[in-house]
Amino acid sequence: MTAPLTTIGWYVLAALGEIGGCFAFWAVLRLGKSPWWLAPGALALAFFAFALTRVEAEAAGRAFAAYGGIYIVASLAWLKLVEGVSPDRWDILGGLVCVGGAALILWGPGRG
Repeated sequence: MTAPLTTIGWYVLAALGEIGGCFAFWAVLRLGKSPWWLAPGALALAFFAFALTRVEAEAAGRAFAAYGGIYIVASLAWLKLVEGVSPDRWDILGGLVCVGGAALILWGPGRG
């Protein structure tokens, strides 16, 4: 698969799409925002699915598993930048453990 972005770049874009899309639904259902938030939320989720198919991986399950670590770190960044809540040391430590696991899945011995 030839893509203009790196695998990590596509994972980051996928995370932004998923988190933004899910937040739109959260905003409607939990924060009382207008249902009009759902349209861009659905588009963001569709973009998430597209972006995840652009990563370099021989199997969907492996691509999805590695994405999990990136998603967690991106969610913690969203927590700080969008919601204004600072991750605590356990959030940060957990994010590092997860990104380490994603790195093992992507670049472990014999993977590239």
